Amino acid sequence: MEKFFDYFDSRHRQDIMSKPAGDDGPVITISRPTGCDARQVAEIVVEILNRQGDSKKWRWVDKDIIYAIAEELNTNTERVETFYRGLGLSDMSEMIMAFSGGYVSDLRIKKAIKDVVLPMCREGYIVLVGRGGVSIAQNITKSLHVRLIAPFYWRVENVMRKKDMDIAKAEEYVVDNDEKRHHLITTFLDKKSVNIDYLFDITINRKSFGIPETAELIVSMYEKKISRVIAGSARSSQIF
Repeated sequence: MEKFFDYFDSRHRQDIMSKPAGDDGPVITISRPTGCDARQVAEIVVEILNRQGDSKKWRWVDKDIIYAIAEELNTNTERVETFYRGLGLSDMSEMIMAFSGGYVSDLRIKKAIKDVVLPMCREGYIVLVGRGGVSIAQNITKSLHVRLIAPFYWRVENVMRKKDMDIAKAEEYVVDNDEKRHHLITTFLDKKSVNIDYLFDITINRKSFGIPETAELIVSMYEKKISRVIAGSARSSQIF
């Protein structure tokens, strides 16, 4: 956890943001609708990458980001978690104001999230699960943006098993969270778009592939893309 507290320090973030863009990353973002087991997939992706590199550089991040953003806004983690569960920026502002007595603008909330997530992605060796990461890290060259999908009722059944819900509650839970996650991604896009498919390098159907297989596919595609990026960068440097 100490690692994430580095991002509270503005000097640390400035150091990261001042480095050449070509040095950014690597980063893998994993986005998903509800019930695709993205956290379990991310954990195995990190295990594979660290084992292959004989290091512990790679880590996966999900809720840890909440602590950094809460510190940034001088509020508590529950309020930030509520935002990530789908409250709009205006709702978040009103909630913080109600609890703390201080006004926090929509712009400041959005900026705080980006100020924490983007340096984290630019520093690299991170697998970021959700949190609008695909939008925030879209311009990082050494990146792989993954979308996990699965049929609606496959995901509903998965939620029923994991959360001990009946089918009606699971259906409602999936629909509600899918809408909120889509909204979070579009919140950080410069141009709003209903269709977000173009943001992703690969899409994997979790019905067709188990958790370990999905992780292995992600690592394989990451290696292919990064090798191509590095080769292209080397050719460009030779030209100049």
